[in-house]
Amino acid sequence: MRVCFIPIDNRPVCYNLAKDICATDESIELFIPPREYLGDLTKSANADYIIDWLYHLPHIDAMILSLDTIAYGGLIPSRRIDDSYDEIKNRIEKIKPILQGKRVYAFSSIMRISNNNYNDEEKEYWKDWGKKIFEYSYNSSKYWHPAKTDVPPEILQDYLKTRKRNFEINKLYLQWKKEGLFDTLIFSKDDCAEFGFNVEEAKELENLGGRTKTGADEIPLTLLARAIRKNINIYPVFTEPEYKDRISNYEDIPIEQSVMEQLELGGFNVVDNEEKADIVLLVNNFIEKQGELVMGWDTIPYNKHFSKPDKPYAAADVRFANGADNSFVAELFSHQPLPEFGFSAWNTSANTLGSLLAEIKVKFRASNYNDEAYKKLQIIRYLDDWAYQANVRGEINEPCDIRELMKPYEEKILKALYEGQEIPDYKFNYTYPWNRKFEIEVVITK
Repeated sequence: MRVCFIPIDNRPVCYNLAKDICATDESIELFIPPREYLGDLTKSANADYIIDWLYHLPHIDAMILSLDTIAYGGLIPSRRIDDSYDEIKNRIEKIKPILQGKRVYAFSSIMRISNNNYNDEEKEYWKDWGKKIFEYSYNSSKYWHPAKTDVPPEILQDYLKTRKRNFEINKLYLQWKKEGLFDTLIFSKDDCAEFGFNVEEAKELENLGGRTKTGADEIPLTLLARAIRKNINIYPVFTEPEYKDRISNYEDIPIEQSVMEQLELGGFNVVDNEEKADIVLLVNNFIEKQGELVMGWDTIPYNKHFSKPDKPYAAADVRFANGADNSFVAELFSHQPLPEFGFSAWNTSANTLGSLLAEIKVKFRASNYNDEAYKKLQIIRYLDDWAYQANVRGEINEPCDIRELMKPYEEKILKALYEGQEIPDYKFNYTYPWNRKFEIEVVITK
């Protein structure tokens, strides 16, 4: 199967993860643009190069397309660049001939409104006015009329102008969908609250026939799962079933709904008992409120006796955002072997679920399975989602050499994954691709 994959940007979870998942099945030939032409925290993707790259592709079976990369240069530039609607429209229309007659699985973001004054991923003025703009959006949406605000008029005007431009581009994609250019088109809702301009835009896109989904970064991976048209019966099991109606941080729907939406989008069959299942999806959900270690938001950790499913299973750990639940991971390691179909605890609940479902689909239906590639993928997930995000990240103040801090985790993970087998002589290195603590890149060599 030949798959074209256009990521949102060059982060490891957007770029490397897709490659590592596909490497599990050597029958998948992945076409992905060179990493240096994709966007990062400070620069936009080279859209002209990527468009030309698309024109020179051989025959492919499916295209996973992050439309923001073509339109704006990436997810972060979609909030920052000042290009006009006409400039963006002219750019994206260059790819219309490429999409004709192909199975295209595309997504575009609904511009987020983050409730903070951090401008790492926003325009410069967000550092002074971010929370105020969020409040203006929230209250205007909640009470159905423009709220009072002390945000300077010129800043508010610029913000609203950028929102309107992106919204009009999304409506243009709906027209493309009616023309038959997309097999699947998703509008992503990132960093959601109950009210806001983004919520209103999502409702309008739905009224116009669009399909929206909570999440963002993971959606290309969920669409990758969807593009692999193989039937898999999944039985979701929650570690805290009485709390599956609670809403995760940065999301606007209950965790059970988030799980079901991800499974539906990924093309899985949901069954109602373990006996019917090919794979059990074990979801370590939270009691009352999702925690987040880096923000100091605590929650009750996993504190039950772990019962390993009788069927092969995968573990989605969403008890905390941005990192694993140490108590849950300890239980997994004490009941080896580790989950046969993977582990994930990456960022938001949607991020965790969507990326894990891609791993499940590729491994379970692999025509030419590569066990070494799969084990390396799992090593990276445990080192990043558990070792770093839930532990080492809290021990450092800024990007630095963490090799010694990571060694105890490396040894434990390798011992568990290669139980009874010879452990390869892997070498590990860790880099900060965006020069911030938020994400690391795990590099494994022999």
